[in-house]
Amino acid sequence: MERQRVNSVLQVRRPAARVSDPFSLAPSMPFSKAVTEALAVEFCRFLDQTDGIARSDQLFDLLSGFALNFNCPWIAYGPLRPNQKVLTPAGCDPEVMLNYPDEWLKRCSEMGYDRIDPIIDKSRNRVRAFRWSEVYNEASTTEIERRVFDEAAIYGLRPGISVPMHGPDSSVSIMSFAQPSECEFDNRTITYLQLAAAHFHLKVASFANSSGIASAPNLSRREKECILWVARGKSSWDIGIILGISDNTVNFHIKNAMRKLDVASRTVAAVKAVNFGIIEL
Repeated sequence: MERQRVNSVLQVRRPAARVSDPFSLAPSMPFSKAVTEALAVEFCRFLDQTDGIARSDQLFDLLSGFALNFNCPWIAYGPLRPNQKVLTPAGCDPEVMLNYPDEWLKRCSEMGYDRIDPIIDKSRNRVRAFRWSEVYNEASTTEIERRVFDEAAIYGLRPGISVPMHGPDSSVSIMSFAQPSECEFDNRTITYLQLAAAHFHLKVASFANSSGIASAPNLSRREKECILWVARGKSSWDIGIILGISDNTVNFHIKNAMRKLDVASRTVAAVKAVNFGIIEL
């Protein structure tokens, strides 16, 4: 019941922030004292609850609960390795966590939207959270990139923000939040979600460091070539023609690469090779 009382306070309709306004840590309009105190209490509660958590999925559940205070039922988190140009499909990387609608994920897969998502390039070049509407309205954003946002809205992901978090070796992780309403994110909300995302990211990184991060396996030149063409959607027969070898030889190299990458699927092997920086699409 306490969670419901806080939500009812935070769901007071507020004027949408102007898209042209630059993001700042200052709120776009004054908040009542009750709302300000409720936000602070919920954020501190979220920090306290994460103490002692040792699993990423449990941490994700806590962050999901905190985001509901801001009417954000949809959140997604995932790392981008150096030179990675496409999103890693959910299920192919244990570090990718999201609760987006299944219908939207299916649509993204069918349309190949993971390969044209404008959030990726924007996240590499920004250090603060940004509204999706800002990206939508930029002159450099293409019509097909705008279509990704338009269709996401159809599936309930209307206004959204993404929080880029830069790490060593040019790595970037992205946390995104989306609301089903038409109201734009105000600056105070962005500030709290950015802080929560950073805390989540640091906790997840600490889990990885404590358990040891797997190093990239050593693939032979031919194994790299075969997996690269797998990542580009080619069959074993196609790869054999391209490389001038038999398809049985192609399958031999792919199976060796799968064994070294510790996966059971050639598609997942390709994704993992990209994530490790072994191949570049």
